[in-house]
Amino acid sequence: MGLPENTENSDTMTPIVITVLLLSVAAVSPCSIHVHGTKKLEESVSVKIAKANANVKRGLNLTHGDIMGHMGGGEGILRNALPCPSGGCKWPKTGNRVIIPYEISRAFTKQQRTTIEKALRDFSFGERTTCVRFVRKTETDINYLSFVSQTGCWSHLGQTGGRQLISLQRDRCVRKNIVQHQALHALGFHHEQVRSDRDDYVIINYKNIIQGAEHYFQIVPTNNLGTPYDYHSVMHFDAYAYSKNKQQTIIAKNKFITKFGRATEMSDNDYARVNRLYECCE
Repeated sequence: MGLPENTENSDTMTPIVITVLLLSVAAVSPCSIHVHGTKKLEESVSVKIAKANANVKRGLNLTHGDIMGHMGGGEGILRNALPCPSGGCKWPKTGNRVIIPYEISRAFTKQQRTTIEKALRDFSFGERTTCVRFVRKTETDINYLSFVSQTGCWSHLGQTGGRQLISLQRDRCVRKNIVQHQALHALGFHHEQVRSDRDDYVIINYKNIIQGAEHYFQIVPTNNLGTPYDYHSVMHFDAYAYSKNKQQTIIAKNKFITKFGRATEMSDNDYARVNRLYECCE
């Protein structure tokens, strides 16, 4: 759009001022904390994952909808973000970098492999960045992520050691936001709406949740790393996640927030938390 001809009028200056303000907000430090940071909206991560995981066998032991493995007792449940009792669920740091080897199954098409690689590259490339570097696995790597196309979208929580699977069912899960969502699980992060202080920010309508999915919304005693609650995190469920009656399962206590949990990529807070957990900015 062109500028209005009469720029002396204060009313016509408003769009220009707003544009400048928006540009200044967009220029964020990778170690800064901001509430917003997503681009456009589309079908939410939680909806996509729920659809993909509808046919996952119960024996696979998924908790919170898409996290593989046991999460009870004193092991694993504090992984968003750490400490773990043994300290072993945090990927090790080499110098100033967290190097995470990965491989991608040949079951994925070339285009799908590119989508996965680009989603991982965003952790270390662009205006927003972290000290995490996803690199191609070599023969000498013992601990690494292995992206496979099994049933559903799921990941383990934190580093488990050895070959660590992340499932991205190729006809349902190969999307940038899902890849980053599962990668963040592997780095040690839970869903946003189960963090320890979530009741200060959202209301969970258990009466609207599909029977058997109630535990997906169970609060976890997380370490929130001093960051604000982020409705726009790629780790947040949307308002109708796992609804049995098309009514909201999550309601924001802030009445001005009506759309959330629909990120198409990691938010500023997602980047900042990775940096804080892995001490990228120390």
